[in-house]
Amino acid sequence: MKTILLPTDFSENSWNAIVYTLQLFKNNTCTFHLLHTYTPVILQYDYQSVGASQYGLADAMKSTSEMQLQALLERIKGKFNNPKHTFLTSAAFNTLTLEIESLYNGNAIDIIAMGTKGTSGVKGVLFGSNTVHVLNNAKCPVLAIPSDFSYEEPHEILFPSDYEVDFKASQIKPIVDIANMYGARVNILHVNYGEDLTELQDKNRNTLEGFFTSVAHLFHDIKNKSVASAISDFQLKARVNLLVMLNNKHSFFENIFFKSKINQIGFHLNIPFLVIPSKVS
Repeated sequence: MKTILLPTDFSENSWNAIVYTLQLFKNNTCTFHLLHTYTPVILQYDYQSVGASQYGLADAMKSTSEMQLQALLERIKGKFNNPKHTFLTSAAFNTLTLEIESLYNGNAIDIIAMGTKGTSGVKGVLFGSNTVHVLNNAKCPVLAIPSDFSYEEPHEILFPSDYEVDFKASQIKPIVDIANMYGARVNILHVNYGEDLTELQDKNRNTLEGFFTSVAHLFHDIKNKSVASAISDFQLKARVNLLVMLNNKHSFFENIFFKSKINQIGFHLNIPFLVIPSKVS
């Protein structure tokens, strides 16, 4: 049984992410945890001395959040009636990242699934600020779904790697699980500028290949392109419908998405994106 966290801000973007996730795991026995977090504006000033409860603000926000969560749950049950799926709801006076950390420490999350943008939906920006924080800090896999992506079964999975990671079975298992669920093929993409693999890279590549023996997979070597361009070009050419990357600190993942290039790939990344942390329990 999987426990899947579905953070929501009640936007259509987050609804689309929920719809995608429920369909992706339609054949799995799952508990879905619908989470809405809120922080009263007064917290930004002198919350400790003033006390939001004096104004009834925190109570009012909690009540509103709980009503919206109940309405969301009814919307889900009206569209999906899957006996394999159960639901929990939670309205939390907290920031999203801190609440996720608390839930994770309580062994309550296997996967986080969320939309790529929040209610603001700023054009030209790949990830909303909440998504960026979650991707950067999550200790379990995070599935980010673009707001305009309609569900389709993942049949071509793209997994770029620089082979600089000492791969562990726990990191690769989420990819293998999805590939097995849908008979998908995993495309392992390596970008280089004509150099041979180092001894360490060659060792890591062989380790990686061993983890994919139970699923269809292909290795691809692309030369003289930026990683961002190679990902964009390959996903269009091969009709990829799931991108997977390891978020390894100081890796090329970090360089692409959390430094100067965060918008460089934003106009091309229009498929679901599974991010696996370097340490997965």
